[in-house]
Amino acid sequence: MKTKAKNMKRRKFVQKMLLSLTALSMPVVLTAKEKLKQLQKWILGKDYNPFDHYWGMGIDINKCIGCGRCAAACKEENDVPQAPFFFRTWVERYRIFHDGEVRVDSPNGAVDGFEKQNIEKGKVTIRSFFVPKICNHCDNPPCVQVCPVGATFKTPDGVILVDKDYCIGCRYCVQACPYGARFINPISKTADKCTFCYHRVVQGLVPACVEMCPTQARVFGEIKKKASPLVRFMRHHKIGVLKPALNTEPKVYYANLDMEVN
Repeated sequence: MKTKAKNMKRRKFVQKMLLSLTALSMPVVLTAKEKLKQLQKWILGKDYNPFDHYWGMGIDINKCIGCGRCAAACKEENDVPQAPFFFRTWVERYRIFHDGEVRVDSPNGAVDGFEKQNIEKGKVTIRSFFVPKICNHCDNPPCVQVCPVGATFKTPDGVILVDKDYCIGCRYCVQACPYGARFINPISKTADKCTFCYHRVVQGLVPACVEMCPTQARVFGEIKKKASPLVRFMRHHKIGVLKPALNTEPKVYYANLDMEVN
């Protein structure tokens, strides 16, 4: 029985590898009609037109208190596995010391918040702060470029989604993401990531992490409409993005972003 089980696993592995290699040799080009067909799985109502919107998120680091409610809400809303290494959003704590050392930690993605840690004698903390992390929904997304089967795609309203019916779990997109924002879901065996809670957005709601933030550190809205709360946020703050040198053109904008954050 064990030999049969091993042979079955090997067979499935070989089949997946052959499918992946075949897909790589034949680049996938989805037509606009096919892309919209993929999108219909996410849009529950008929009133939402993705061509009328273009979404992004703003995060004010000075307002984040590291409570972790955003990460907990995300797991609850999107059925993210509870294991401490599967997150669609998480919060990192940065501590900068007088000798130039920078320490970054994120216990359980900050779902349970942060405990006070004892610092070695003689160490002086210059400053500390919290940085929420999330998929950046890039305008020039490397994850979309490397996907051999077109499972990862960019919607007309600027959101990066994964079609689980197409995904073969090859992990190329996980490796390609420079922000560490993707993982392989242990249940579906497909790529998983933040979707801006797209199922909520198409119904006129904000993402769960934005709704649950007690300090309003996160702002969600339209990028191209002047009356949008996100546009006002960007107008009133000095804005930065993560890893700008990579030219991925992120659509998650940080206010009060420290140069130590990467």
